[in-house]
Amino acid sequence: MMEQDKQTVRSQADELKALQDTIYVIGGKWTLPVINAICNGNNRFREIERSIPGITTRMLSRELKELEMNKLITRTVYDESPVLVEYSSTDYCKSLGPVIASMITWGKQHRKKIRAQQTV
Repeated sequence: MMEQDKQTVRSQADELKALQDTIYVIGGKWTLPVINAICNGNNRFREIERSIPGITTRMLSRELKELEMNKLITRTVYDESPVLVEYSSTDYCKSLGPVIASMITWGKQHRKKIRAQQTV
């Protein structure tokens, strides 16, 4: 096999690992809604919480910690009275933009397909 061919051969094992890593980071029920809320300008805990129907305070807190650990958001504490905490997306998080946009497009198409099937 030529050197160039070796570079273009896809490795199913590598692709599977990459998919598992991606799903591990963004696959939770609340992860993408939290990212979306922050990217839409909800930077304080209560703003994020109010913008996501059904999320509990405990779950939001957990998601924010996970997102911070995965370098997708930053947490900034302002020394005021009362203390002000704001969350913002990182450039690394913004690299998910095309992935999320594709997921939204696919989700809309899927919903239409399923609804069309149900009306037949």
